Amino acid sequence: MQSIKETNFKFAGQTGFYRGKVRDVYYFGDVMAMVATDRISAFDVVLPKAIPDKGRVLNQIAAINLKATKEIAQNWVISTPDPNVTIGFQCEPFPVEMVVRGYLAGHAAREYKLGKRVLCGVPLPEGLKENDRLPNPIITPTTKAKVGHDEDISKKEILSRGLVSEADYSLMEKYALALYQKGNEMAAERGLILVDTKYEFGTHKGTIYLIDEVHTPDSSRYFYLDGYEERQRKGEIQKQLSKEFVRQWLIENGFQGKEGQKVPEMTDEIVGSISDRYKELYAKVSGESLDDINYDKLTERIEAAIVQAITNSKK
Repeated sequence: MQSIKETNFKFAGQTGFYRGKVRDVYYFGDVMAMVATDRISAFDVVLPKAIPDKGRVLNQIAAINLKATKEIAQNWVISTPDPNVTIGFQCEPFPVEMVVRGYLAGHAAREYKLGKRVLCGVPLPEGLKENDRLPNPIITPTTKAKVGHDEDISKKEILSRGLVSEADYSLMEKYALALYQKGNEMAAERGLILVDTKYEFGTHKGTIYLIDEVHTPDSSRYFYLDGYEERQRKGEIQKQLSKEFVRQWLIENGFQGKEGQKVPEMTDEIVGSISDRYKELYAKVSGESLDDINYDKLTERIEAAIVQAITNSKK
């Protein structure tokens, strides 16, 4: 199997290009073509090897969820002409991400273990165990860093620094909590719990749009619903569906993205196991198995799909 580490297309009418941590974005005026590559990042670091099928898994899960939530918040998508490609409006992103947490897991649990009882300005009750359900879902925003690590930030600081207006932030809060509720309802249908997730928003012609991916295993954490309560009662590790297994592998091998740390060797066996986990994630979240594809002409297929989609968008 081949992977898509990067693309370097040159399209007629192309007005710009941006390479993010895991996506290559081609601009055509106020329309953009986002290519979900197989690059993988953790702790805000792009790992040295790409993961076969990762890009199309995330792009297709995002497409399903964006379509299912468009009645809650308008989103940036125009079409999904290829498993690895989404065509959409070019939006001006807000410099913050709206992280919604329904459970004390991941980063929040690590901070809680350090004794912190306020996260991003939101108070947390005493007596919680890792992975406990919170009394109510909370929003713990982060800055959106172009380079380096995203950082926790409070609503008060966002408003005081003028990063987002109060009116826009209130609308983003409303959208984020409603989207999280919908995501949890969809997850329950698949025997899952949407533990936490992040949403990004931007503006296009004066309107706020939901942008980026939604409710994917890279932007979200899922627990298996069956057995959750019993595992919590016994103090056992929760069975989860997310990119956390990659982070845990890195942590166990001495890497958390800190200065001086080196990414452990990504053997073919490790790469293959991560790819298999992403396919498992797709099957569980979508309820369908991943289609077989021809790996010989991945980039040619993607390029042709973008050309056709951009041509259609101008008709």
